Amino acid sequence: MKANRQKKILEIVNRYNIETQDDLIDRLMVEGFSVTQATVSRDIRELQLTKILTGKGTYRYVAPKKEDMVGGLKFNAALVDSIISVEFAQNIVVIKTYPGLANAVAGGIDNLAIAEVLGCVAGDDTIFVATRNESSAKNFSERIHIMMRG
Repeated sequence: MKANRQKKILEIVNRYNIETQDDLIDRLMVEGFSVTQATVSRDIRELQLTKILTGKGTYRYVAPKKEDMVGGLKFNAALVDSIISVEFAQNIVVIKTYPGLANAVAGGIDNLAIAEVLGCVAGDDTIFVATRNESSAKNFSERIHIMMRG
């Protein structure tokens, strides 16, 4: 049941602009799945759905269409596409994103649980990533650059 529901969720978010969990619940009901908000929330987390900004200024859920893996680093392609630039100084990596997307990218970085990354602080379009040392900052920056080139 769970596998079928999650498969249907992926089909739905790929076919429709799903902006909220309620939209997803409604669409699932039409498809014959009776679900609670808590179940949908868990499914979204397990499927690693993210929200992206649409051309209309709203957000919609997207499935990770591809994952980039560079040197053990997995990162959702939608998050990589949100990054404008990456620079480092000493043990701090500064990542610039499109406006409003820094928190999502920082959350993605935190979820990777990279040993050399101590943590992230995000604003609207800028993330400061504290790493263990300058070498870690350089390596992390290079891996992000490689993913950005695709």
